[in-house]
Amino acid sequence: MARIRRYFVAGLLVWLPIVATGVVLSFSIQLIDRSLLLLPPSLRPENLIGFKIPGLGVILTLLLVLITGLVVANFFGRKLVDAWEAVLSRIPLVRTVYGAVKQITASLFSDASQSFREMVLVEYPRKGIWVLAFVTGDTPRKFQEVAGHDLVNIYVPTTPNPTSGVYIMVPREDVKRLDVPVEVGLKMVLSAGVINPLDDPEEAAKLAAEIEKKQENQR
Repeated sequence: MARIRRYFVAGLLVWLPIVATGVVLSFSIQLIDRSLLLLPPSLRPENLIGFKIPGLGVILTLLLVLITGLVVANFFGRKLVDAWEAVLSRIPLVRTVYGAVKQITASLFSDASQSFREMVLVEYPRKGIWVLAFVTGDTPRKFQEVAGHDLVNIYVPTTPNPTSGVYIMVPREDVKRLDVPVEVGLKMVLSAGVINPLDDPEEAAKLAAEIEKKQENQR
């Protein structure tokens, strides 16, 4: 029975990641394929050739994003975007949501941004309990003056879904910086600490090489 159990677990270790990856990819492709609904009914693949082509919506979405980037990269396109944003800024609820999402997106994709590019340790929700968190930026000066501390914006992700979490402002001296890639923290959060790349000799060597390369680029 012990041997059968060992074989069964070994089989699960092979199939579970494959199945989980397939489910996530299938869901993502089906979700993005809904972009085909933007096309007129007469131009949709199922009406033109009689059947659906999985993934065609992904290609359409990529082309749409690329073409949009080409348009707004020039002076005329920039003026169109400015005019569109001027209209949105006059709508009370829409301007709040649109402005926040735009700032977050610009910060994440900016080469100069440091948001979510540094993993740290902070004591949360009380002293003596440490959590992995990510630096998202400096706290507004007004808040720092009220608090009487030099504060840092910190995002504490939840497990196993790091897209939800808690935003806190922590005194800079209470933030323990970790000289490891952000990917390490994400793996540990996603696995609830089950996966520990730092204790794997091969992973540790790979991380050390990445850190050394990053430091050389910074020099």
